[in-house]
Amino acid sequence: MHEAADGGLARVRLPGGLLSADQLRVLAAASVDLGDGQLELTSRANVQIRALQPGAPVELSDRLYAAGLLPSMSHERVRNILASPLSGLDHHSLYDVLAVAGELDRLLCASPPLAALPGRFLFALDDGRGDLAAVKADVAARMVDGRHAELLLAGVATGLHVVGEQLAAVMVEAGEAFLLERAEQQSEAWRLAELEDGPPRVLSRLGLMAGAAAADRPRPEAAGPPSGLLPTDPRPLTTHEPRPEAGLVEQVDGGVALVVTVPLGVLRAEQAEALGEVADEQQLRVTPWRSVVVPGVVDVAAAVERLKGVGLVLDAGSPWNGVTACAGRPGCGKALADVRGDAWRVVPNWTPGTAAKPREAETAGTAKAGRRVHWAGCGRRCGRPAEGFVDVLATEGGYSVDGERAVPVDEVRVR
Repeated sequence: MHEAADGGLARVRLPGGLLSADQLRVLAAASVDLGDGQLELTSRANVQIRALQPGAPVELSDRLYAAGLLPSMSHERVRNILASPLSGLDHHSLYDVLAVAGELDRLLCASPPLAALPGRFLFALDDGRGDLAAVKADVAARMVDGRHAELLLAGVATGLHVVGEQLAAVMVEAGEAFLLERAEQQSEAWRLAELEDGPPRVLSRLGLMAGAAAADRPRPEAAGPPSGLLPTDPRPLTTHEPRPEAGLVEQVDGGVALVVTVPLGVLRAEQAEALGEVADEQQLRVTPWRSVVVPGVVDVAAAVERLKGVGLVLDAGSPWNGVTACAGRPGCGKALADVRGDAWRVVPNWTPGTAAKPREAETAGTAKAGRRVHWAGCGRRCGRPAEGFVDVLATEGGYSVDGERAVPVDEVRVR
């Protein structure tokens, strides 16, 4: 729980972004009963409930626990695990990392020392498509083939490959190595990159720790050396596309998944209900880009009509794709404007595709990559994307776009 200008703020962590339809209904009902009636999707694929009333934390905790969304009180703040949301669905996925995300979450919660990890410490699992390349997680793995992943520390390739069966264990040991190194340096660093020589020092510790722990860790016969780490040359990360585009995705099993953009990441109760209906028995996948993947949709036409009917976006050319905003007023006492309200007023008037032709993508020849636009109520720019974005910043005199002269909200344009 955090205190915000509009009341209590609860962040519910979803390792790997996974969420059942029933769990989504529990969250939506909790927000209606205890908060402002909306769910916020975050840049770490989590969900937030705002404007919680006094006394709400106990009731909310009980509901989350009953729904399986609060498995560990001691480790709740360290369950920060991103995973490629289309993993295992399409032919760009080299390995289904969502199962690894679940195992990593279990091992995190089972390690008493890891309860001391800072709340900003981040794990990430990239299934090989490169969609999580820019998040610069503290400990990450990117699949390089159907069995091996390269270990990355603070966003830097280490040249060490890990077999898929060992990924979760090695990543947990990297988290423990971070804590040991931080204690030795007497540092209060929140992130691995903030430690002096953080990645190489953790790598040094990781080799010793992994070898010592090998006898106690179940390991397939073909897992390689006891540490599970296979030295190799670092490979450049190739990307298919920066993030899933809104619309239909053909699955390798012949089914269809829907990628649904949630404008500004604010999910209303009726929208949550529609997503739950369309998902049925399938697990939803919340993405770090304020969208939701619904796999295995049976009646695609009916699902699309249902979701569009409540204001959700399935058109890759919509100006809402890639547009994010901080809480703004009245939720944040530091904000200079109601940025979400202003974005709702202006963005629908933008030409379709306005936010989908990035300078960097044009240079790289990947025109499908969406250019991100972030509306911020103050210079802290909370919730901003990890990589390059159009900066729409509220000032005392209006909005400044990428540092240019401030203009009234109705004149905000993105080129």
